[in-house]
Amino acid sequence: MALDMESLVEATSGAVGALVSTTILYPLDTCKTRYQAENRAHHHQRYRNISDVLLEAISKGQVLSLYQGLGTKNLQSFISQFIYFYGYSFFKRLYLRESKSKSIGTAANLLIAAAAGACTAIATQPLDTASSRMQTSDFGKSKGLWQSLSDGSFSDAFDGLGISLLLTANPSIQYTVFDQLKNRLLKSNMKNQTDEVSSPEAISAFSAFAYGAVSKCIATCLTYPAIRCKVVIQSAKSDESEDGKPQPRPRKSISGTLCSIWEREGILGFFKGLQAQMLKTVLTSALLLMIKEKVTKTTWVLMIALRRFMLTRPNLKSF
Repeated sequence: MALDMESLVEATSGAVGALVSTTILYPLDTCKTRYQAENRAHHHQRYRNISDVLLEAISKGQVLSLYQGLGTKNLQSFISQFIYFYGYSFFKRLYLRESKSKSIGTAANLLIAAAAGACTAIATQPLDTASSRMQTSDFGKSKGLWQSLSDGSFSDAFDGLGISLLLTANPSIQYTVFDQLKNRLLKSNMKNQTDEVSSPEAISAFSAFAYGAVSKCIATCLTYPAIRCKVVIQSAKSDESEDGKPQPRPRKSISGTLCSIWEREGILGFFKGLQAQMLKTVLTSALLLMIKEKVTKTTWVLMIALRRFMLTRPNLKSF
């Protein structure tokens, strides 16, 4: 029971953290995604930097369009983080129980995180694809969730799944680094808890923010070319030739997209938007983990209260 309860607390707090951080930083996410999705030769690029996206929205009077797809993104973030944190927490505790060890090694931690990430990617890929299409649609012309998913074949809703599975290495690296930093901090002041149901230890908001930023920075730098490739694959717009005429959508494969980026933008194209990605993902991850650490204890108390209420309910009926 304690195993499932802890996993549920981790999942709930992680999902709430994702929901809040996604909403706060969504305009930045839209600007970043539109900038990354553009795949043209350097001298024909529409956006020279991420600020050009914001200026375009302002000039067209479509500032609120920076929030297009927010509902879908929040739904995707909530579900994905719930599944990920539940799976990560559950598999980690299962590993410790079966191995009868008191700590988990880096290799095992990476494997567990990758497994949780793979389950998450498969379950939420259609929502991720729809969200990317909404963000990269023309300002004010974004389609709804169902219309975005119904355009094209069933397999189109899973555009980028292969590279999403590859990118499970990103959260694997991130949460492994975060856990290692967190465990080192807690190791010096661990307390023996004698409560019937002990609550998990939490670090300070500042430490969670700092460790979250550092861990996500490392993970993003290592996996960024794959991140750029995924955005291009899921973009709602087709590529354009050098004279500005629309071209048929490129092959929705990793190899085809990589070749397209290489031919149009060169080696630096694989790192286009890295600074914007770093800013957005580091802030999102840091906020998520900071909120998660603070929500964890509250959620734990509520879960215990609910559990005790359910256990004592039959006794109340006797009165």
